[in-house]
Amino acid sequence: MIKEDIRYEDGALFEGMTSISAVINSENSDRKILKLYYDGSRAEKLSRPLAFLRHRAEEQGFEMIKTTSEELDKMTVGSSHGGVAALCTGRTVRPVSEEDIVSDGFYVYVEGIEDPYNFGYALRSLYAAGADAVILPERNWMSAAGVVCRSSAGASELMKLYTAPPELCGMFKSKNYKIFCADTENAVSVFDADCKKPLLLVVGGEKRGITKAMLQSADLIVKIDYGRDFPAALSAASAAAVLGFEIMRQNRK
Repeated sequence: MIKEDIRYEDGALFEGMTSISAVINSENSDRKILKLYYDGSRAEKLSRPLAFLRHRAEEQGFEMIKTTSEELDKMTVGSSHGGVAALCTGRTVRPVSEEDIVSDGFYVYVEGIEDPYNFGYALRSLYAAGADAVILPERNWMSAAGVVCRSSAGASELMKLYTAPPELCGMFKSKNYKIFCADTENAVSVFDADCKKPLLLVVGGEKRGITKAMLQSADLIVKIDYGRDFPAALSAASAAAVLGFEIMRQNRK
């Protein structure tokens, strides 16, 4: 079996300093590092990050293991690890509750994204745009957490993540949130919509999209205007970026 075939198998392996630093520094995840592997041949070049990691290893109690570039290449995907990789615990992602919903927030429910890289890119944009938290369906890509973390540049570990309870829409409406779904049928331009918070944005994947039940619960369906005629949909990651930053723009102080 080639590495590309098993790239989603071990979600507990995090590659590169960006991902590992996100695990170490996150205040929103209970994930811990168990073992840290580093390329001994790069020890001099990695002296500063290794000093940081040794300090954190003493604080957090994880083991640092010197290995070879060949061994690191075998255990990781691609060549973006930069000489370090970490075996980590899982992360607790519980259902969102009313107590988790701030009074004037921006939350995003992401459903139907079928690729962990696309999912990670979406999380990166939403974190940068200031979303308070991302809510996921029960089936989500956190089983491929290492891939998601790398593609999100660490945002998946820094972001508050929850799963969706059956009463998700009712819960947010009880908190006076508007619910916007991103779709094309009976939609208004997001650039013309009132995107002031509190707001729950629902973004779907390119293939499965947003469920009918969720669309029926929406207060408004919004779409992204194009600059020319173009029949294809944006990727979920691109749509999340455009929508997230338009919401950020409309809520600037």
